[in-house]
Amino acid sequence: MSGKVVHLHKTTDPDPAPVTTLTVVPDPPATPPVPLWVRSGRAIKTAVTHETTKTTARTVARHSLYVYGGARIVGRRAWDGRTAARYERYMRTAEAAGNMEAAADWEERGQRFREARHRRRMDLLHSPLDAAKGAAVGTGMGVGGLLLLGIAMAVATKEPADVLTPLMAVIKFINLLITIVRVVWGPALTLGPFLALLALWSVGAHQKAAPQWALPASVRTGEGEPITPSIVVKALRDLGIPALRKAITEMGDGGASMLSPIVIAGCGVEVDVTLPSGVSTNEVQGKRRKLAENLSRHEHEVFITIPTAARTVRLWVADSGALDEPIGPSPLVTDDTMTADYAKGKAPWGQDLRGDAAALSLYQRHLLITGLSNQGKTVALRSLALWLALDKSVQFLMGDLKGVGDWAMFDGLARTLIQGPTDEHVIQVTEMVEGAVEEMNRRLMAPPGTVFPALIVLVDEAQVAFMCPVKDEEGRYYGGSKATSRYFMAVRKIHNQGRAVNVLMWQGTQDPTDQNLPKLVREGAHTRASLALGTESQARMALGDKAVDGGAAPNLLRPGLDQGTLVVASSGIDIPKGQSSITVRTHYVDDDAAKAITDRAKALRDGVTTLHAIDRGEDHDPLADIAGVIGDAPRLRTQDVIKRLSVLNPTAYGDWSPGDLTRVLEDAGAEPYKSDGRMVVGRDRVARALANRDVEGSASDAG
Repeated sequence: MSGKVVHLHKTTDPDPAPVTTLTVVPDPPATPPVPLWVRSGRAIKTAVTHETTKTTARTVARHSLYVYGGARIVGRRAWDGRTAARYERYMRTAEAAGNMEAAADWEERGQRFREARHRRRMDLLHSPLDAAKGAAVGTGMGVGGLLLLGIAMAVATKEPADVLTPLMAVIKFINLLITIVRVVWGPALTLGPFLALLALWSVGAHQKAAPQWALPASVRTGEGEPITPSIVVKALRDLGIPALRKAITEMGDGGASMLSPIVIAGCGVEVDVTLPSGVSTNEVQGKRRKLAENLSRHEHEVFITIPTAARTVRLWVADSGALDEPIGPSPLVTDDTMTADYAKGKAPWGQDLRGDAAALSLYQRHLLITGLSNQGKTVALRSLALWLALDKSVQFLMGDLKGVGDWAMFDGLARTLIQGPTDEHVIQVTEMVEGAVEEMNRRLMAPPGTVFPALIVLVDEAQVAFMCPVKDEEGRYYGGSKATSRYFMAVRKIHNQGRAVNVLMWQGTQDPTDQNLPKLVREGAHTRASLALGTESQARMALGDKAVDGGAAPNLLRPGLDQGTLVVASSGIDIPKGQSSITVRTHYVDDDAAKAITDRAKALRDGVTTLHAIDRGEDHDPLADIAGVIGDAPRLRTQDVIKRLSVLNPTAYGDWSPGDLTRVLEDAGAEPYKSDGRMVVGRDRVARALANRDVEGSASDAG
């Protein structure tokens, strides 16, 4: 039988001590010492590749190579002076350029040079004998003259020894010269080679006759490098046009004859390049970016235009960074006495690339300004309107289809000011333009020779009107570009006939397409200007094919960086001969400055009551409307009152005659009267008539 053992006594032996196990980690193997030759090699590599060492080596090499390059240049100049190599080179250049007349001329000059050189060499055969004879005769005459002088001295002094005094003086002087030469000759022989090397170094340094890698960093990168003929030719040679590269290589002068003199033009330089036969101007135009980079410039700092000369491109190259500097403030801001003259004056708009003032004539010219959003279109358009506002005869009808207050300062200056982006605002703007068409038609019916004040119909963000999908009661669209589109047709009518009677259409649009800027409308503008655009096709929409083919490229302006820079095609601005457009950097006139200018413009006028909506003729109050169009003027001619009424409500007042106006005023007791020989309507009379009518109306209601 098995049983379980029970221990009755507790074990008194202590627990064994815990055992700690130690793990011995062997030491890593000792790193072997770096050999001395390795350390020396690393030190030498560090020293050799250090930037200071590179700079020092480059400096030593550069100045040494300047001497070698200067020697080559001096040698070539001497060779050109002694031989006909120069004429041969020019002749080959003319042949490569296809100019056979110039080649024949250089060949003739070379032949004349050879004949003259031959005569000089033949003369050298006789020159030793002639020189000997001349020396003998000269010596004899000199000695004889000195003896005669000595005899004269001896007679005067009664000393026979004075006969030889002049001759001995000359001999002593010759001896002194020989002594000086003997003293100077040794140092001259020692210093001569060093002076010659210094002269060669100076020539090489001036021409930078060293390899590219040896030149200073600023020259290697071309940052701020001045434009020289050699740089222009090298940039053209490296454009990647095989025919151009081959022609320049074959030219004996390296292509220098292709260039006109480089002249300073504003903040840059200008040069005409006559391209060799087989190279077209559009090939160079298409390489604008590469040409700019070859000239160490950014693309926006190089402009290529086509002058009148055949097979020639004109390059304008800005000083590095010059176009990123702002231009000065507008004369409208700095000259608070400035006024405008619509017919004879020009609006101070900005500066061209040369830095000259760019002024635009607005006389009888429809205007279109376009570009991408937020590039300064409204400010550029507004600055023209601000200048024209200083001519008190000019009238404005304005529609701002953005509606953020960019044109708010014209409240009290424009006869109509509609601001807002909605379809209702488009309807109002369309009716405003149609009212201008009615005014145009009225002017066209006037007797020949009648002179009318300018009426500027200005619509900013006009693309909103062209894209409006709303129809009127007759089913006609307000937007669109069809014969039934109301805004489109109204603009077209003003474009067709408005210029003759000083009714002008100004429009500002953004991001043009065939839908938001119809072809017939954009081609109806006499002055077309564009800020930065996205594509060449948009540039053609904005400025036309002729301007773009002539070098205009608003699509190459930098969005966001070239704000306010416009490419302009217009007969109203001075464009260099042979070019189809000009680039203008417009003055920036901020809102506060614009308000100050409009305040000055308002002070020139009698006061204008600005309409903020078009009355469509459902309900109208003739007497109240008459008071409204008179505004703050103490009196207004009856003809002017009728004109303003017709713009206010063409439906109600478009057919009014002076008799209709007189009838309404006589019924109200505010009949017109003569002032300075003309019939006028008095503001106070109309105001009293309105007040009396209101009182009578109140009494009738009370009764």
